[in-house]
Amino acid sequence: MTLASTRVSGLSSEVGKAVTVRGWITTVRSSGKVAFLVLRDGTGLLQCVLVKSAVTQDVWDRFAQLSLETSVAVTGDVRADARAPGGYELGVTDLAIVGTSPLDYPIQPKEHGIDFLLDHRHLWLRSPRQRAIATIRSELEQGIQDFFYQRDFLRVDTPILTAAIGERSGLFSTEYFDEGSAYLAQTGQLYGEAAAAAWGKIYTFGPTFRAEKSKTRRHLTEFWMIEPEVAWNDSNDNMKLQEQFVSYLVQRALEKRSAELTELERDLTKLEGIKPPFPRLEYTEAIDILHRKGSTTPWGDDLGAEDESLIVADYDLPVFVMNYPKEAKAFYMKENPADPRTVLCDDLLAPEGYGEMIGGSQREDDYDRLLKRIIEEGLDPAAYEWYLDLRRYGTFVHAGFGLGLERTIAWICGLPHLREAIAFPRMMHRLRP
Repeated sequence: MTLASTRVSGLSSEVGKAVTVRGWITTVRSSGKVAFLVLRDGTGLLQCVLVKSAVTQDVWDRFAQLSLETSVAVTGDVRADARAPGGYELGVTDLAIVGTSPLDYPIQPKEHGIDFLLDHRHLWLRSPRQRAIATIRSELEQGIQDFFYQRDFLRVDTPILTAAIGERSGLFSTEYFDEGSAYLAQTGQLYGEAAAAAWGKIYTFGPTFRAEKSKTRRHLTEFWMIEPEVAWNDSNDNMKLQEQFVSYLVQRALEKRSAELTELERDLTKLEGIKPPFPRLEYTEAIDILHRKGSTTPWGDDLGAEDESLIVADYDLPVFVMNYPKEAKAFYMKENPADPRTVLCDDLLAPEGYGEMIGGSQREDDYDRLLKRIIEEGLDPAAYEWYLDLRRYGTFVHAGFGLGLERTIAWICGLPHLREAIAFPRMMHRLRP
């Protein structure tokens, strides 16, 4: 009788029953009379026990053919065993080899260089560490959807190809039929502002691209951003939403994925206290702190990675740095009425030196000031006519932010580099696989 396949995660309800489990071999060992194999099926690990005297010679011979990553279908009786991975094991009655795996499987249980691992990323994903990271990423992505859904936000999917740019940084361009140059989107924000005028509270969630030649551990060429935009929110409201959002994601990871965080050897105590409110520093205060710590960054410059690390060193929580000089920030940020040299914006810096997780601002809602800034930045006003229309026809106070998913994952997981935070990272010198 052929048994329906059962996943490892469902074995708790199958104790005492015969089941078939399909997966890939992670380890094998034998004493000559008793043999053990551990398989992985994507939901967990399962130890399977073969007793030579209790199986046919064909089954025992097939066990001898197993090697790392052989795909198999194993049939047997489920029993609870606290010593086994996952708390259950399978007493094997039958074993079928689905796909053989040569003995030269590239990723062996030994040290490998990072370039080797990235060249074999398609196989590296199968390792326990990478599976844990991917599981946490998936949990956070679901948490993002849940957070905004519970608060009545509408998700809006915005173009990846665009004629208008949102930031000063490098762009990937391509010829777009007879329409001239198109650019890979750096942000969905400008379109999100249009959607906020229609629905009030929206968010976008998708890939974004930067063509800067960055080789740091904090940068990817392609990364995912979550960008809420909220009508009637000012800069203070914007930061409150950021606090709630980040705290929710951290607590979600702790509640749902503590086993994976433990697999990554993450210090959970550093995450357990991540709750609002977060400290807030004016940009000028931040510069004063940096100068006291030996930095030479002048007032007016954006903050670099070393500056950000110096600032958060005194805190266990994420830290807001607010109201940067307008020359350091994008054209769409609203002028600060308390200090016209600055704009109403914030960067949210992650603890432990992980850098900027979020960049947010109140948007400039005055038509004339926005047009002036577009011209000052050397941008073509004709490309932004539709964006200016949002101020021409019923302008309104609004604010939003962008959270970089990979940086947030890196911080929550305690990863040394963003390249592990996405399945197939794209970096300056990495386009394959």
